[in-house]
Amino acid sequence: MTKLEGSIVNSLWPNIRFKKTKLSTIDYRLLTIFVFLLFNFVFLCGCQNKELYKESRVMMGTFVEVTSPDKEAPAIVFNEIKRIEDLLSKYKANSEISRLNKIGKLKVSPDTFYIIKKSKEFWQASNGAFDITVAPLIDLWGFTDKNYFVPNDRKIKNVISLIGTNKIILNDKDNMIEFSVSGMKIDLGGIAKGYALDCAVAKLKEKGINSCLINAGGQIYCLGDKFGKPWKIAVRDPRREKFSGYLELKDKAVATSGDYEQYFMKNNKRYSHIIDPKTGYPADSGVISVTVIAPDGLTADALATSIFVLGKEKGEMLAKKFPATEVKIIETRDVLEIEAKGVPWGHP
Repeated sequence: MTKLEGSIVNSLWPNIRFKKTKLSTIDYRLLTIFVFLLFNFVFLCGCQNKELYKESRVMMGTFVEVTSPDKEAPAIVFNEIKRIEDLLSKYKANSEISRLNKIGKLKVSPDTFYIIKKSKEFWQASNGAFDITVAPLIDLWGFTDKNYFVPNDRKIKNVISLIGTNKIILNDKDNMIEFSVSGMKIDLGGIAKGYALDCAVAKLKEKGINSCLINAGGQIYCLGDKFGKPWKIAVRDPRREKFSGYLELKDKAVATSGDYEQYFMKNNKRYSHIIDPKTGYPADSGVISVTVIAPDGLTADALATSIFVLGKEKGEMLAKKFPATEVKIIETRDVLEIEAKGVPWGHP
């Protein structure tokens, strides 16, 4: 457990006291993500003589950080996120998602059924831009095993025949889920972390904890306030190691999707991990970053992914279907226009 003390204004380091920890078994890539998140996603502004307890763990493929005045909060959050990860991770052989992907039909838990049902709702609302059946395409492009590869049109066309959330059959009576096409697979990467945050927040509320900040790889939930003031969150500049702005939030979730999160370069072209299910290629809508503020993590997570695929105009139309949300979209042309004026992007 790490204790944060004092006021954090210009730097995170002076007022954070860490216990000495051996990092011999932590993957270097994840350590890099942790440092990246520490500087670029969450900027904690404290109050003098107040104490916040902070702890982080590697979960759901990233570092999950929990900050709260209640020292019991981290354990509650981690236990609940682990429970959800054990159900939904395609990387865990015994998860319900892995078993469903393997056999194509499975009676699942209420949590798994609920998130897949919500995924179908977002698929319909986004006109197919949000699609959890893109898993075979994610595999094809090498984002699953990090062996990146640019497939030819023929291979993409063959895989696209497996894509479509309308090919998922849901039976509400017994929580049975079935794929109508052999070879289909699902990937909940665009919605699972948001849902896990919602479940963790529900557990905190059950325990009477009303102040906590949870950051799961940039998917954030701000429960209550921090010593009477909103939690202050920094949003990363998509092209510079700086902040593009700050959010002050209370009882809100925020999610950001961008082409800088997971990508590879080939022949000087950037290929993002967010796949357009209609083309089979990484999304190329002109958007480089989407930040969504919503009442819950699931909605923020799914909307950020959807808007990134749809592009600014269609994305803003989609956001209007969710009146309690706020959206900030940064396009490639925004960067180019500012730099054309001689002002480096990200310059205050």
